[in-house]
Amino acid sequence: MLKILGRVTSINVRKVLWALDELRLQYEREDWGLPIRDPKVPEFLALNPNGQVPVLIEGDFVLWESNAILIYLAEREGVLLPQHLESRALALQWLGWQASELNPPWGYAVNALIRKTPGYDDPERIAHSIRQWGAKMALLEERLAKGTAFVAGDEFTIADIALGLSVHRWMSVPADKPELPAVGEYYERLMSREAGARWMGAETP
Repeated sequence: MLKILGRVTSINVRKVLWALDELRLQYEREDWGLPIRDPKVPEFLALNPNGQVPVLIEGDFVLWESNAILIYLAEREGVLLPQHLESRALALQWLGWQASELNPPWGYAVNALIRKTPGYDDPERIAHSIRQWGAKMALLEERLAKGTAFVAGDEFTIADIALGLSVHRWMSVPADKPELPAVGEYYERLMSREAGARWMGAETP
């Protein structure tokens, strides 16, 4: 059976759990990650030398990095990635964009406004983070406003799992934000999925 190491409060762990539920795969999950269980111990570092969650274990096979795990699961089951080459490339493009471009700007705002992390209380830096984050969200709005149901077209893919969790975080942050109607409709479509509603729960922004 598949085993996932990671805490459900991690957005990257929830990516993998959402995909597993979409695929209706059986799995076991073991809590790892601060503040629950420190991954910087030899036992965990032997599996992922970065000391990060999630980690997937299947027999003797060990895989880390959430997007790599999403691709592996989609390839393994033959779904959640389009067969058409151009649509598949678009899905992978947006999957990579979520990690490399969309996620970094939100760090300060999320720590300040959602996690309430001590030391993240500079109003100017919060506002800057929201502006930078909003600029990236505007790119997603532009893509979705073209009329496709999902980011790579009319087929739900692993890119929508990653982006859906990011959109949920955007919706959850208590700040003045630009209106993004196409993103809002996309969010509702993803929330209408059983696994989407489960892993975009309000208690885990």
